[in-house]
Amino acid sequence: MTATQRQRTTNKRPSQLVEMAWDPITRIVGSLGIYTKIDFKQRVVAECHSTSSIFRGYSVFMKGKDPRDAHFITSRICGICGDNHATCSCYAQNMAYGVKPPHLAEWIVNLGEAAEYMFDHNIFQENLVGVDYCEKMVAETNPGVLERANRTEAPHAGEHGYRSIGDIMRSLNPFTGEFYREALQVSRMTREMFCLMEGRHVHPSTLYPGGVGTVATVQLMTDYLSRLMRYVEFMKKVVPMHDDLFDFFYTALPGYEQVGDRRILLGCWGSFQDPEYCNFAYKDMTDWGRRMFVTPGVVVDGELVTTDLVAINLGIRILLGSSYYDDWSGQEMFVTHDPLGNPVDPRHPWNQHTNPRPQKRDLDGRYSWVMSPRWFDGQDHLALDTGGGPLARLWTTALAGLVDNGYVRSTGHSVRINLPKTALKGPVELEWHVPRWSNTIERNRARTYFQAYAAASAVHFAEQALAEIRAGRTRTWETFEVPDEGIGCGFTEAVRGLLSHHMVIRDGKIANYHPYPPTPWNASPRDSFGTPGPYEDAVQGQPIFEENDREHFKGIDIMRTVRSFDPCLPCGVHMYLGGGKKLDLLHSPTQSAGS
Repeated sequence: MTATQRQRTTNKRPSQLVEMAWDPITRIVGSLGIYTKIDFKQRVVAECHSTSSIFRGYSVFMKGKDPRDAHFITSRICGICGDNHATCSCYAQNMAYGVKPPHLAEWIVNLGEAAEYMFDHNIFQENLVGVDYCEKMVAETNPGVLERANRTEAPHAGEHGYRSIGDIMRSLNPFTGEFYREALQVSRMTREMFCLMEGRHVHPSTLYPGGVGTVATVQLMTDYLSRLMRYVEFMKKVVPMHDDLFDFFYTALPGYEQVGDRRILLGCWGSFQDPEYCNFAYKDMTDWGRRMFVTPGVVVDGELVTTDLVAINLGIRILLGSSYYDDWSGQEMFVTHDPLGNPVDPRHPWNQHTNPRPQKRDLDGRYSWVMSPRWFDGQDHLALDTGGGPLARLWTTALAGLVDNGYVRSTGHSVRINLPKTALKGPVELEWHVPRWSNTIERNRARTYFQAYAAASAVHFAEQALAEIRAGRTRTWETFEVPDEGIGCGFTEAVRGLLSHHMVIRDGKIANYHPYPPTPWNASPRDSFGTPGPYEDAVQGQPIFEENDREHFKGIDIMRTVRSFDPCLPCGVHMYLGGGKKLDLLHSPTQSAGS
């Protein structure tokens, strides 16, 4: 971990603020930079700016493409969550084409997405985030905390096998820690599970609008379930282990709940369709959205303000503010009203134009390629965050109280997760409770619980898929036609949070296309109203607990906060070559054109 720092002077008087920058942030994908001003006397981060220096531009080169290629192209937005993009694109296409996939196809898609959540959350939590809490890192930043950890017995030692909190920290040491290595092996199994359902990871080869090309058999489901049960057993150990570790930080460092804490503004677009109800028709979206196995919703100050996907869709606004783009005011409106007759705002993704304006970074002006999505509640443009994905998902699902399939149940204040009997352990019931804070520790804790939630849900999906196969309903794809004119929107949850795809079709081609994954929501800079983005807001104002002095400062509390959101910059910024460049390949006289 490296930092650059310099002390500024104002009117020849030394400032108490020290500028420190981490660019790029390590252990993530993409060029995320965090620029701060730290008051070491008060032990607080006084100011924070989140930047990204790469632009790619899928919204630009999607225009004019065949809509049926949309999911193959957009899956390449990211080499981590490409299948989430492909899934969301297929949802948008299903709406635009008016096609409803067979039930079995949707259960297979759910099984693939569940495997992806298990895979990605596992490898990020245990092998990337976990390093921030491992023995080596804590020894370098908070040796007093490590000393206490070695003396503190783990409350759930009988469930996970580690006697002390220090033992848990040692197990997280990269490459040498026992648990670190075990998690790597588990990630392999979950990746295999995904490939069984969708052919290839991370860019699915059997996923299409109208369904899937997967050949569904009892053997296929058996292969998936055999791996799933090993993962279920793993989670019976992981959840109590992480509870012990995260609870310890609250007691060892009084006030640590303030690290990464921000106003509770959470967004979740829902996940896991129920094919009994979902027909992908916009006019029915409110109803089938509420039947998802992860409930869509917006939480403001801890209260669930809506679970209506139509209201969620119409509230999305794309602001520019401190990003490197020109405004599109006065340019063409693609969609003036939604299929229900509701007016659509010019700043909605259906109407967005992408006008890049490269320029020098100016933290007092424009400083990032990431735009600033906001959700308009009728009065304010809210800077929703995703809580890293799981925090928002569990929060909205818990408060809505709409999910109950025997394996997961939302109670109105919590989520209960029933993990079935496995080879070495009987059934276990876990319960995630709505926390008091939207902070660093609770984002990380929710990620662990959502791994268990995804695993329990996958058991249900596999049972439903097997019932379809045994009943002889093995069709997995439905035919469709691409309309000359049409619109579609897809809503789901990428691993790290809310994901939407908005498409406009004209003359049978894509006229406008805008994917909005969690990264721009979380990593956005200050918007047109001066409101900081969630990374900025969560870091700015947080206390510093690191024991190192300024000269040896590593910024571990800042890094923990940023990584708690599961940052992944490729989804937020895109590449653009303007009018295109011509490349002439010169061959030697002796070289044939086909060589």
